[in-house]
Amino acid sequence: MATKAMTKSQIIKALSEELDLPKKAVVTFIDALVDLAVKETKRTGVFTVPGFGKLRKAHRKARMGRNPQTGEEIKIPAKTVAKFRLSKTLKDAIVPPKK
Repeated sequence: MATKAMTKSQIIKALSEELDLPKKAVVTFIDALVDLAVKETKRTGVFTVPGFGKLRKAHRKARMGRNPQTGEEIKIPAKTVAKFRLSKTLKDAIVPPKK
């Protein structure tokens, strides 16, 4: 199961063939979707692609960590991170739930 992930050009080619659209149209769509996801997540904190998943901003609290080389305790500051969560439908399609 050590196959490589698809590259952007492979994704574009596959979608172009599946949807019978020119590659330029697929590139434009993907770029527009990514731009929209960034804008909406910045503006509202959440962007959902129905049936695929949800991108959201999350706040991480400040915490104490440890420098792995020296073992010295260090303070890790609070920060905002992006998190992505798969939709239940997609997750169940990829990894069926145990019965």
